[in-house]
Amino acid sequence: MGIRTLSLADWTSLDPSRRARFVRELGLGLEEHGFVAIAEPGLEPELLRQAYAMAEALFALPEAEKRRHEHPEIGRQRGYTPFGTEHAKDQITADLKEFWHVGRETSVEDGLPANDFPSEPDAGPVFTALFAALERVAGHMLDAIGLYLGQHDGYFAELTDHGNSVLRVIHYPPLPESVPVGAVRAAAHEDINLMTVLPVSTSSGLEIQLPDGSWMPVDAEPETVIVDTGDMMALLTGGRLPATTHRVVNPTEPTLARRARYSLPFFVHPRPAARLTPFDANEPGPTAAEFLHDRLVAIGIAG
Repeated sequence: MGIRTLSLADWTSLDPSRRARFVRELGLGLEEHGFVAIAEPGLEPELLRQAYAMAEALFALPEAEKRRHEHPEIGRQRGYTPFGTEHAKDQITADLKEFWHVGRETSVEDGLPANDFPSEPDAGPVFTALFAALERVAGHMLDAIGLYLGQHDGYFAELTDHGNSVLRVIHYPPLPESVPVGAVRAAAHEDINLMTVLPVSTSSGLEIQLPDGSWMPVDAEPETVIVDTGDMMALLTGGRLPATTHRVVNPTEPTLARRARYSLPFFVHPRPAARLTPFDANEPGPTAAEFLHDRLVAIGIAG
């Protein structure tokens, strides 16, 4: 048992039957678990290698230097978020992680915050390239999801045009000798956004919750990505495509516990002013910016 694995090559094929099969299997897989694995996503292994090496260098900076790039005034949607800041919704204990948020390269007209990197290491070019690569994968996935849901061609492309999508560069440090009671690398939560595209992390730990309340590990093969749907997608689809609860557990094997874990989830967001109106609703829903702010307050990132 596990999540479904599909090949993006079927979607990008000129063969209508392969494309139709991809759409069907993608939709069924997301309805079933909220998560699927995508093989042949078109990501360059060298770019991922560079991104993880850059992440290691970035988080090795002194704490004072990292905090120079912290921006609570914008809900920490760009720049650095310190260790022990974020917690899962309805939880008090903070997660055992720190992270850096990277957005699209913006113009004044976008109304989105600018990226903020230290001068050394020169992280901007690598993470900007990875952002663009993951956004391309996300675009394919959203087009296929739109077909599955019977929406007009380009529905999600319009919704996410100039959207506030975020690449989160996460560092889970080695576990301390004494872990606070109840503290885990990422407590049980649902993603806030429309959809997440996650390249393979540097070590295992991701688990999803099944309908019976049990937990199932999700261990993707190298050179695949994990795709899951979030709260915004669940809102639009009336829960047809769910926001599945998931977590990152602490390693129990001593060697892994002494080793840092890095992860690079790409959170796909609509443009801030877009209305998140359910497909079957007559009244307009909240804007994406309103929905996001409420959730960021709930997890301790925004005030």
